Amino acid sequence: MDTAPTEREMEILKVLWSIEEGSVRDVHARLEPSSGLHFNTIQTQLRIMDDKGLVTHRREGRSFLYRPLRTREDVSSRFLHKVYDGAVNELVLNMLNSEKLSDKDLSELESLIAEARQKKSRTRKGKK
Repeated sequence: MDTAPTEREMEILKVLWSIEEGSVRDVHARLEPSSGLHFNTIQTQLRIMDDKGLVTHRREGRSFLYRPLRTREDVSSRFLHKVYDGAVNELVLNMLNSEKLSDKDLSELESLIAEARQKKSRTRKGKK
């Protein structure tokens, strides 16, 4: 079974990534203002996500507390491989061309790339 999250599941995962663990009520409180989704819809969606292995739950009293089983990194890596066959440069080029980035955004990206280079260089030196 393909366990790639749907758009709605991604919205729920984003909430759970930010709060780490929460009840249906917690997720609903954060999603409802922007999505208009009903409590029962979120409850059903979380059950489906649990079946798909995207989240897990534990019982606390009468409530289930859900937490994500997939990290942002897992989901982005699957996306990268599914859509771009793992070609990071194509993904970045596509994002750069499709988004209106400010000079500040571009500078931050350059800094992140420089940090990644330094980290990779340190890792290589540590293996020698």
